[in-house]
Amino acid sequence: MSFKVKNAGPLASIQDLGRTNHANIGLTTSGAADPEAFYWANKLLGNGPNSSAIEVTFGGLALIATADCAIAITGAQAEIKLNNTLLPMWRSVNVKAGDSIDISYAKHGCRLYLAVVGGFQLPAEFGSQSTTIREGVGPFNGKALQKNDDLPSLNRTALQHFQLPVAAVPSYSNELTLRVITGYQFSDIPKLERLKFFNSQYQVSPQCDRMGYRLKGEAISTGISNLYSEGITKGAIQIPADGQPIVLANDRQTIGGYPKIGSVLSLDLAKLMQTSAGAKIRFSAITIEHAHNLLHLEKIKRQGVKLVKAGN
Repeated sequence: MSFKVKNAGPLASIQDLGRTNHANIGLTTSGAADPEAFYWANKLLGNGPNSSAIEVTFGGLALIATADCAIAITGAQAEIKLNNTLLPMWRSVNVKAGDSIDISYAKHGCRLYLAVVGGFQLPAEFGSQSTTIREGVGPFNGKALQKNDDLPSLNRTALQHFQLPVAAVPSYSNELTLRVITGYQFSDIPKLERLKFFNSQYQVSPQCDRMGYRLKGEAISTGISNLYSEGITKGAIQIPADGQPIVLANDRQTIGGYPKIGSVLSLDLAKLMQTSAGAKIRFSAITIEHAHNLLHLEKIKRQGVKLVKAGN
């Protein structure tokens, strides 16, 4: 073992990049809500991109190391202490058996990632270690981490430590403009309602979680009814009967029959998932070609980032 959970906080779970190719049997993808922060947590340790990590929502996680190992913590800005000494984020660090790690509550953003060398050595279900609490699938019987849970890892320390350059560290905002690829039902929505959607400001409601973010603001009347249920993609924007948009996320249901105005670009969905109730949201329409270009540019940008050697 490498860690024992001393305090799990509001919600902490094991996640990797998600569970694919199982929507036909009703299993959603799950996976890290902020793939960028998840990526860097593993990259700093030399892990593969799909190595599992702990996703910590809001903070409050406390662990006791039960073996020597190396970790990296990324994501939302929070005070982190190793044996009561402040521990920097966005870099790798060795911990020893008996050390305590305490993550306070997030000040900017709401999700953090704690990765360990080699990822956590937990059984996979349907090809993934991601936890889907709603479906009870994943490590620990598909439940969030609880006090006294044991987290096994490879128990390896790092000979050289790395940190992410300051210029590459993401910033998290409570005011976002989300880029939207409009869907095939877009043209069926009255033009005035489409204009209203793209010219209104919404707020994230308290009903926001890994399943989706319900927004509050100008109600949209789609004029669409009697739809057949169909598969739902991550980032889809549903417009239910009350007209308040819902942006569906990692733990969304696999099918649904509400009208959909489009889908949020995955890069922007990750930013939305770092917000909480009260965040201000606007939408901007882009073409699918523009979306592809943005994804390619982001990939090239990430590949160009060089990690910096850090002291031990």
